[in-house]
Amino acid sequence: MMRRKMLAAMLSAGIMASPVSAQQLNQAIRQDMPQLMTIYRDLHQHPELSLQETRSAGVLAAEARRLGFEVTERVGGTGVVAVLRNGTGPTLLLRADMDALPVDEQTGLPFASRARGTSLAGVESGIMHACGHDTHMTTWVGAARRLVAMRDQWSGTLVMIGQPGEEIGLGAKAMLDDGLFTRFPKPTHAIAFHDSATLPAGMIGYTVGPALANADSVDILIRGVGGHGAAPHTTRDPIVLASRIVTSLQTLVSRELDPLDSAVVTVGSFHAGTKHNIISDEARLQLTVRSYTPEIRRQLLDGIARIARGEAIAAGVPEDRMPTVTVAQNYTPATVNTEALTRGTAERFRAHFGADRVREVRPVMAGEDFSQFHLADPTIESLIFWVGGVPQQRWDAAAGNMAQLPSLHSPFWAPDAEAVISTATEAMVVAAMGVLGRR
Repeated sequence: MMRRKMLAAMLSAGIMASPVSAQQLNQAIRQDMPQLMTIYRDLHQHPELSLQETRSAGVLAAEARRLGFEVTERVGGTGVVAVLRNGTGPTLLLRADMDALPVDEQTGLPFASRARGTSLAGVESGIMHACGHDTHMTTWVGAARRLVAMRDQWSGTLVMIGQPGEEIGLGAKAMLDDGLFTRFPKPTHAIAFHDSATLPAGMIGYTVGPALANADSVDILIRGVGGHGAAPHTTRDPIVLASRIVTSLQTLVSRELDPLDSAVVTVGSFHAGTKHNIISDEARLQLTVRSYTPEIRRQLLDGIARIARGEAIAAGVPEDRMPTVTVAQNYTPATVNTEALTRGTAERFRAHFGADRVREVRPVMAGEDFSQFHLADPTIESLIFWVGGVPQQRWDAAAGNMAQLPSLHSPFWAPDAEAVISTATEAMVVAAMGVLGRR
């Protein structure tokens, strides 16, 4: 019975029994695109916030079941795990993240999101796929269809996961904590992609080694001695002290790190006071801290604590009112692309797409919890690559000036979704065949 269901699913997916050339693969994906774009528009119109991705997970689970995968839902909350066993060989994990952002969409698209929701932090807002995870999920479906259709050409185990909570850095770990590597086949290789707002549509980018950064959130509570604004000499003004801390923090990167090391310390929030003529008794700073290595990360975090305390001492703050520096526990570790898988896949991309569509790009300071899978077992070969989403006309008009283009997380981010999905689906299949293909 299971075999008959599998055969029916394979036939419905449009299986080709003979080896597929680059042209045949491209043509098969083109034939899939009308259905895939329908799925994409549906996902775009119905975005869900982090760890609330029940509908999105249902879309992926239903498609995987139709194709003959063994599907398990609610892994790590709302995660989906779909397993297809196809003989002996490597075990490949392909990931798509599912969550959207608390952003009010302003793209003007006819299928723009009008969804609203409340985050786990209790904040009510609009919801938008402003990071392109709708293209990721649609590509997941497209790649699954093609790999089922081509299963006579590869051997091993395919584990496809729909991951929740990437935007808050919790989803990958939640799936791991729920037994992703113990309840299901443990991968030898893990591959994902992300749409890019800094590459023209259909261009593929990759980075060898660190590709995305450690991302830490740091809170600093600065305690002063409040009082009347007309009598500052009777107070210890926390706003002045906090301002000194903000300024001194800039020296961590500019004067304490080797100029060849990359890092970012940004104060994104500064809150203090309630009225013109009151010197408050506290101020609060919120920082994002980015780095690529554990050593630089530790140097930055230690430096933040040292500067906060040192400036407070210089300001005469009593010992019992020293600043409190809190580093969030759920930091996102740096994502590192392992060399063998990355270079090998890049060569396959060049051979398949042509060298003019594949380029090595610089690392970025954004965070990505895809890193957690490799960190859980460093023997796993790991790669995340980029697929450009900037519509060609907009790219040409900007002439390389990224300030003129919407970034990821912008309410105006509207990628050329058809170019992203078709290119990414083809690239994911090429990458997967590089791991699983019969030699």
